Amino acid sequence: MSERMPVIFVGHGSPLNAIENNKYTAAWSGIAEKIERKPAAILCISAHWFTPGSRVADSSEPKMIYDMYGFPDELYKVVYPAPGSPGFARLTRELIGDKVQFDNSRGLDHGTWSVLCRIYPEADIPVFQLSVDSRALAEEYLNIGRKLRSLREQGVLILGSGNVVHNLARVSWNMDGGYSWAEDFDNYIKENILSRKDENIVHFERAGASASLAVPSMDHFAPLLYVLGAADGTDHVRIFNDSCALGALSITSCLFAPNLD
Repeated sequence: MSERMPVIFVGHGSPLNAIENNKYTAAWSGIAEKIERKPAAILCISAHWFTPGSRVADSSEPKMIYDMYGFPDELYKVVYPAPGSPGFARLTRELIGDKVQFDNSRGLDHGTWSVLCRIYPEADIPVFQLSVDSRALAEEYLNIGRKLRSLREQGVLILGSGNVVHNLARVSWNMDGGYSWAEDFDNYIKENILSRKDENIVHFERAGASASLAVPSMDHFAPLLYVLGAADGTDHVRIFNDSCALGALSITSCLFAPNLD
């Protein structure tokens, strides 16, 4: 097996996935087995840390924040006490460039811990976050991902957490699948992930009328672009959790790795 760590995009969906058992969380729980080797650290790029400019957290003991409202009390009792990784955080800043700021004002958000509590429930792997730059263009997210590729050679698992389709204004809590426009956009993105046509994903407006409904803001879509940049042409790709939910969310996820059984 290659020493290069995989890179993953996870459609994290509802925060309730941290405490509910369903087909999505079952797939998350199986990711560690597919990776086989334990990461030296995990870099998470979460939709829920959306800042002007890039910021990286270099705390040795990151806080955990509950950045969601109106959910059952059980969700606010989830604890994910993973250590931080100041060394890899500093390296990440060097790789991206000096304009990146260190910022420990927040902590691990639910885009990170709701997924990692399923993949690595022991919370014994150092975790640090890179924010999504709200000022960047889509092509720039891809380029930042490319700058991060060398972290994979050093045992860092890069995890992007967002949603291919994310339109909370149109969510239907009683709907199992997706609206036709959500399914259309999700299928467009999946096809281009599998064919490795990153430019069609950067220019997602090529999907047509569904694009503006599926991506009203870049916060949840951008983590996918970082992941695509961190992947390279020798990686194999696997799509998992291939579906839409609640009408206007996509849970579709993808794993890029040197070898996939």
